[in-house]
Amino acid sequence: MTNRDIVVIGGSSGATAPLKDILAALPADLPAAVFVVLHIPARSLGILATVAAAAARLPVHAAADGMKIEPGNIYLGVPDHHLLIVNGRIKLGRGPRENMVRPAIDALFRSAAASYSSRVIGVVLSGFLNDGAAGLNAIKQCGGLALVQDPTDAIADEMPLSAQRAVAVDAIVSGARMGDILSHLVEETAGPSRPVPPEIRLEIDIAAGERLDSEQLRSLAEPAALTCPSCGGVLSEVRHAEPIRFRCQVGHGFTADVLATEQENSVDEALRVALRIIEERAELVTRMAEDGRRTGRAAVVKMYEERAREYRAYADTIRRVVLRTMARPAGGGADDVTEQE
Repeated sequence: MTNRDIVVIGGSSGATAPLKDILAALPADLPAAVFVVLHIPARSLGILATVAAAAARLPVHAAADGMKIEPGNIYLGVPDHHLLIVNGRIKLGRGPRENMVRPAIDALFRSAAASYSSRVIGVVLSGFLNDGAAGLNAIKQCGGLALVQDPTDAIADEMPLSAQRAVAVDAIVSGARMGDILSHLVEETAGPSRPVPPEIRLEIDIAAGERLDSEQLRSLAEPAALTCPSCGGVLSEVRHAEPIRFRCQVGHGFTADVLATEQENSVDEALRVALRIIEERAELVTRMAEDGRRTGRAAVVKMYEERAREYRAYADTIRRVVLRTMARPAGGGADDVTEQE
């Protein structure tokens, strides 16, 4: 029997400060490898350097394809690649984005669960929306442990709360205490391994960039009357998923919360476009009514004035809706990582 020697950590907005605390608390003789995925913009390594500086006792590596996994090391996800763990080595996947991000936390967590089963400890930190919840569920399915940052301690509590709703978590811990808790948990003997569900392996292949065909997608999900916001394809709902998730034929993945956020953005944009078009139409028919008045065509004047009033009424209705959407509290995007302390 081995110890719990694989620690996977995911976070987004507000995760930098607790992650620094965790890495600073880990001992130099840590008998586990640590993997970190933050939602980071493409071509941005600054935040990784900031986090790496906090890990004074352990070597930190930007993940590279084929890199061998060694205990006592920290491996950081790099921009625009899914960080996967396969057969004792790191694999950088260029598969479709999941929850609008790459690297995605769920992809890392699934790959760890499939390769190391009960030896895995998964940690979800501060962040908006719910990347990490499905992956944490996969870790639990395979016998691993699930930890979340205390939502009351998180700058953005959505990710920890979503993880708690999706999974029977093993511990809810403040960011300041998480490092000490992990240092003790990695010394424990892992429990018995559990079979890896085939759908988890399929989703790992998708993240790695393997082609997804219709038959494979049908084995995983049922078609839904929804459109993929990334490619415009038909979405299918993943069976028995917690939280509710969708995949398209290309492989883009979304939880229901992320999909709803993307749809809301599309609705807001459509309303603004509709408002502009209707206001332009009202202006045009008003000018046509004025032209009819100059030329003495009373019937034309009446018709176009009625249309102008109708269009302006429509525009007023849409404008009120747009103003209500602007008044909603602004939510954080999936890629929004801050360095708040």
